[in-house]
Amino acid sequence: MLKTIAAAIAIAALAFIVPAQAQMMEPAKTMDTAKGKALADGKGMTLYTFDKDEAGKSNCNGGCAANWPPLMAPAGAKPSGNWSVVTRDDKSTAWAYKGKPLYTFAKDGKPGDAAGDGIGGVWHLATP
Repeated sequence: MLKTIAAAIAIAALAFIVPAQAQMMEPAKTMDTAKGKALADGKGMTLYTFDKDEAGKSNCNGGCAANWPPLMAPAGAKPSGNWSVVTRDDKSTAWAYKGKPLYTFAKDGKPGDAAGDGIGGVWHLATP
């Protein structure tokens, strides 16, 4: 009986620890691209910033977001360190690094591609 109670307590404790650890993990990693070190999403796709964004506000919506998909944040995501969460115009949430919302580029075909860097003079590699 005591072993059963101890096991139940251990399982209950894990139910609280695992989600807390998952939220503490950074939503992106650093990787090498042909243009230098950059942040990348979990699939290794290069992340970018947009000069027309405001601190904590994404200004890339609609057609822009079709070409530059935002790095979406799951429901309940919490800011941590340099990472924050922005609410987009459609009320979805996305990750920002040092206040700058992050995006991938639809024309990057594989991890490490950095074809979006410099487009229009307003898109730049997101650097650590």
